[in-house]
Amino acid sequence: MNIQKRLILMNFLEFFTWGSWLISLGAYLKNTLHFTGGQVGSIYGTMGLASLFMPALMGIVADKWINAERVLGLCHLGGGILLLWASTVRDPSTMYWVMLFNAMAYMPTIALNNSVSYRVLEQHGLDIVKIFPPIRVWGTIGFICAMWMVDLSGWNISPLQLYIGAGSAMLLGLYAFTMPSCPPSGSVRGASLSSALGLDAFVLFRKTKMIVFFSFALLLGAALQITNTFGDSFLLDFKSSYPDSFAVKHTNILASVSQISETLFILAIPFFLRRYGIKKVMMMSIFAWVFRFGLFAVGNPGHGMVWLVLSMIIYGMAFDFFNISGSLFVEKEADTNIRASAQGLFMLMTNGLGAFIGGKTSGWVVDYFTHNQTIDWPAVWLTFTGYVLLLGLVFPFLFSYKHEPEVSPQAHH
Repeated sequence: MNIQKRLILMNFLEFFTWGSWLISLGAYLKNTLHFTGGQVGSIYGTMGLASLFMPALMGIVADKWINAERVLGLCHLGGGILLLWASTVRDPSTMYWVMLFNAMAYMPTIALNNSVSYRVLEQHGLDIVKIFPPIRVWGTIGFICAMWMVDLSGWNISPLQLYIGAGSAMLLGLYAFTMPSCPPSGSVRGASLSSALGLDAFVLFRKTKMIVFFSFALLLGAALQITNTFGDSFLLDFKSSYPDSFAVKHTNILASVSQISETLFILAIPFFLRRYGIKKVMMMSIFAWVFRFGLFAVGNPGHGMVWLVLSMIIYGMAFDFFNISGSLFVEKEADTNIRASAQGLFMLMTNGLGAFIGGKTSGWVVDYFTHNQTIDWPAVWLTFTGYVLLLGLVFPFLFSYKHEPEVSPQAHH
């Protein structure tokens, strides 16, 4: 098997592992184990908590002491064992701790997977910018395949989804050890924990526009976590009124439209950034979130099915136009010597603090609108719609950035 195919398999398994449970676990916890919204939100919040420090720690381990492909393998083997354990747990507090340790094992692997891919491509003299994106897209395909497998097996609200994730994680854990050697680089004098955590990049806070940008990164990171946590539970709650509908029978397949949309909107980012600049692209993202939640509020699996599908499609713009464009903006604004730290800070705000806060608060909102075991979903989604609408109305006045189209074409030189 040539090296590109080997990397495609590695990226496929990386995100297949996550896709097997990320979207459907909330429904299993809520509908099968009968956890409260707050408990489900807290369990999802563990990913944000782990993202605050584990990717940075494991990055330093791979930089200084242990081959990156071995760190990747060990993390996945540990994560696989924890997912198997999670499949046997029935009480919220134990589940919280098991999933926190699983998040500590899994979250660093996203960056490690990229690092190993880059190093291996470099070793083979291949152009990373040209070759890596078509390899990475197989990660998203893996995520979608896992969602479909869990859905078509009828395991959306079953612990068996965790078996699929565990098996995939262990397979990848073993496979990672067979990848070409990626030894510690040696040039790591500056790779301190503070720089890996993005703390060196706090100098960016001297600029008002960066304070505003990172604050909105945190607030929009919270929005992303809301749909991961409760999207499936919302669709399954239509079981009594629309028992035979596609949306209820195949929640994961419907949700996977979001991931398919994501792959298409990624391709549109260069055009939109060149044409409109970061401020307008981020505005598009924020208002896409408004539509994402608003369409959920009016949608249902019957006559409102079209609104559910549109909500899934618009997710691609909501996610990509902030997360990917935001990362490119940070790269452009940061000095060369703090770029890695700046990306670390961006991840810490979105996937760390934002995800943690989003997991917690979305659980509280769901519990607030739950009466006699029944959730008032339109009220839940309208609350979130109001939240992002407020962000969208305030953002253009707080974020001052002038787009200069004439400098854009040089960005790819």
